[in-house]
Parts: sequence; C-alpha cells; structure tokens
Amino acid sequence: MNEPLYRSARTAAFLAAAVATTAALAAAPAYAAAPMAKTSAPGYFRIMLGDFEVTALSDGTVELPVNKLLTRTTPAKVDQALAQAFLSSPLETSVNAYLVNTGSKLVLIDGGAGGLFGPTLGKLLANLKASGYQPEQVDEIYLTHMHPDHVGGLAAGEQLAFPNAVVRADKHESDYWLSPENLSKAGADTKSYFVGAQASVGPYVKAGKYQSFEGNVELAPGVRSYASKGHTAGHTSYVVESKGRKLLLIGDLIHVGAVQFDHPEVTIAFDGDGKAAGAERKKAFADAAKAGFLLGASHLPFPGMGHVRAQGQAYRWVPVNYTQLR
Repeated sequence: MNEPLYRSARTAAFLAAAVATTAALAAAPAYAAAPMAKTSAPGYFRIMLGDFEVTALSDGTVELPVNKLLTRTTPAKVDQALAQAFLSSPLETSVNAYLVNTGSKLVLIDGGAGGLFGPTLGKLLANLKASGYQPEQVDEIYLTHMHPDHVGGLAAGEQLAFPNAVVRADKHESDYWLSPENLSKAGADTKSYFVGAQASVGPYVKAGKYQSFEGNVELAPGVRSYASKGHTAGHTSYVVESKGRKLLLIGDLIHVGAVQFDHPEVTIAFDGDGKAAGAERKKAFADAAKAGFLLGASHLPFPGMGHVRAQGQAYRWVPVNYTQLR
C-alpha cells in the first residue's frame, strides 16, 4: 500500500476507535457517583495483657463545646491547643468502655450511655456483640462513676441489658447518686444525672445484683479498684494486671487530650471537685510515665489506650500500636 495512504487509513481507524471508546464510556454506569456509606467499621479493639484479653468497646462519639467546658484556662487557649492538633470545638469526643476477660471472669468497665446522652451514643451493646461476646456472658460490671454516659446502657426500663451481671461501684458513688433525697434536692442542671443513675442502676439494686465497695480492693483476681475521687464523689479507676503487665483504666480523669496532656492542671465543668480531679490526673500520669504501664481513658479518641511520657511538667501521649491478635 502507498505509505501516505496507509498512514491516512491508520489515522482514520484510530479516530474511529477513539470515538467508539468515548461513546462506550459515556454509556457505562457512573460508578463514581455511588452514594457515600458514611459509617465506620464496628467499634472494638483488642489487645492481650499478659494472660488477659482486653477489648476496648466504642459507645459512639458526642460533640462537646470543650472551649466552654474546660476550666482553669481560657477559651482562646483551648482553641489554640485544639488548632495545633488539627481539631476544633465542638470536639467529637469518644465514649469508651473496656471488657476484660481474665479467663475465669468476663468484666465490663462502664456501661455506656444508652439513650441518656443523645442519639450518637448507645452503641456499646452492638459493638460488644460484634466483638464476639454476648451481654449474657458478662459476669460483673465495674463503674468508674455514675454519670449518664457511663451507666445509661445498663438497663432499659426494668430490663437488665446484662441479665447475669453484678454491678459494682464505690459506696460513696452509690450513696450520692442513688439517694432519693439527693434527687429531690438537686438543681435543674444536675437532676437528670440522678434520674439517669437511678433508672440505670436501680433495676440491678432491686434484683439483688448491685454491690458497693470502699476504696482500694481486689474485685476479681488481677482486677482491683483504685480510688480517684474528684470528678465525682466516688470516682474510681481500675488496675488490671497479668504476668507483670499493667493497665490503669482512669475513667474521666481526662477529657481533652489535646489540652490536658500539656496542661494537666486544666479541669472541666463536669468535675465535682476540680482541684481533687486535677491532683488525681497528675498522679496517674506521673505514675504511668515512671513505671511505663498502659492507660485507658473513657474520653480519649477510641480505643483510648496508650502510654504517657513525661516532658517537663507536661506529658506526651503515645497511643497503642494497632494489632491483629494471633
């Protein structure tokens, strides 16, 4: 074939193919326009602590106006600290609980919010089931305190969410929040807290499934309470220890990591006694930094577990490494 004619024919064929391909692509389904899923995977994370299995369970997240809630600081300082962590207020704040399988007992630390703290929480039961457990398997539930986001998931009406579990908390906590007299005297800003605690823990009391304790005691082999009062009258941390490995679950000793690791003196409006809560936070951080044990916190970003390192008067948070158990 004549070379110019060959090149002309080849160009025409290429253009025809390109037109056909463009037409086919135009007629193909627009997969990129699929609707967004807007959900994450089930919220559980699991580690081994010696012979114990510890599962962090997410109850969801809630947006909090932390620049207005944090005290012993200013809104401007809070906003600045948040911005340095690429965050802002209102801050999407995790609500975490922890499931400890000792091999002989299944212990849940805190019960989530249920329906007491808004529609974005109340996911603990679903995530517990997704993690491979059933609520009927839980033997005991230890409460850090009785604020609604820690007890609301325990019961719905008179129905126990964990029908075989015994609920335990410090006596100062139950004496305060479960008191009808304190409920009747409560102001408008705290009355709902009493109502929530009594509605959530009350069914266990009636069923003979509530037991209080006082101070620092062993509640199960390898699990003991540690009084850390201040946030509430009977706020309690829990020490979980197996084969030399230790985890301290500190409940609400910290709410905003982007602020309170650098400034552990900063408190929050939810604290009943901010001075005592701040002292307990500093002690927990100092002990964990010195001894190198793990911390778990109710409101740090899920799973809320990690180590701290001392940096002068401040602390650096080192989250746990992601792991797949083998």
